[in-house]
Amino acid sequence: MTLATEVPTKETAKTTRSNKIKYALTVLLFLLPSALPLAYFTIYPMFGALWTSLHKWNLLSPMQWVGLGNYQHLLQDPDTAQALRNTLYYIAGYLPLVYVGGLGLAIALNAAIPFRNFLRGLYFLPVVTSWIVVALVWRWLLNPSVGIVNYVIGLFGVDGPGWWTDPAWAMPSIILASAWKDLGFVMIILLAGLQAIPQDLYEAARIDGASWWARLRHITLPMLSPTTFFVVVISLINGFQVFDQVYAMTGGGPAGASTVVVQQVYDLTFRYSQAGMASALSWLLFLMVLTVTVVQMVGQRKWVNYA
Repeated sequence: MTLATEVPTKETAKTTRSNKIKYALTVLLFLLPSALPLAYFTIYPMFGALWTSLHKWNLLSPMQWVGLGNYQHLLQDPDTAQALRNTLYYIAGYLPLVYVGGLGLAIALNAAIPFRNFLRGLYFLPVVTSWIVVALVWRWLLNPSVGIVNYVIGLFGVDGPGWWTDPAWAMPSIILASAWKDLGFVMIILLAGLQAIPQDLYEAARIDGASWWARLRHITLPMLSPTTFFVVVISLINGFQVFDQVYAMTGGGPAGASTVVVQQVYDLTFRYSQAGMASALSWLLFLMVLTVTVVQMVGQRKWVNYA
């Protein structure tokens, strides 16, 4: 007995194409309520900034075409290089601190401990608190003269540093405040990843005599790698765009020790009326973030386990 194979005809192919078009139009129709604001408030301003970056403009007089002159100036500007170094310094300190701290909290609050739900909410509370409020509180805590942190350190006979008033300690102060605020967000994401790991794997490992460290290394971290990848990507993007805490705690000082790229964009626009230069720097920052994200997307194949 032979099975007849249906040969696609022109009419069948035309019907399939028509169905795909109808499906695409249906999807587009449902996306319009969110796609239109996205296009108007995000995509259109992005390309508007790209056009502005090719001009010299003080926000008042007509724009003057300079081509790639703004980009050339920024790439040779020592202040831009310093702002980029400070931003990378911030990311290098912030990312490990917030991930390790968030992972520790997630593991601790994933266990059956008293008041677990209350503690989860308590640690998440800073995430929904205004950045300005958090920055001002930490500015007070790290005040070298009357701050609680230096007072506690002084009880052990140690002179506390100048924190945000000292060029060497200004960025660590910002990193500490930022990590404290974002720990709850990272904790919640990693906690969701931990709860998705099958408990059978842990039971089998315990039966085989695996220690807590062995279970963490060979089960938790590999199975948590997709969640870790998400956290790293989000944290890196946020790190490149750091601004609120810097503006509120140090204003970029002292002596430019904590000036970051986004703050330089702000200063170029509103302090020096160089909107074209600020737009060019914004696009340079966008290209840096895009490059880092693409590298991570490609590199995830080597360490992210989706099994």
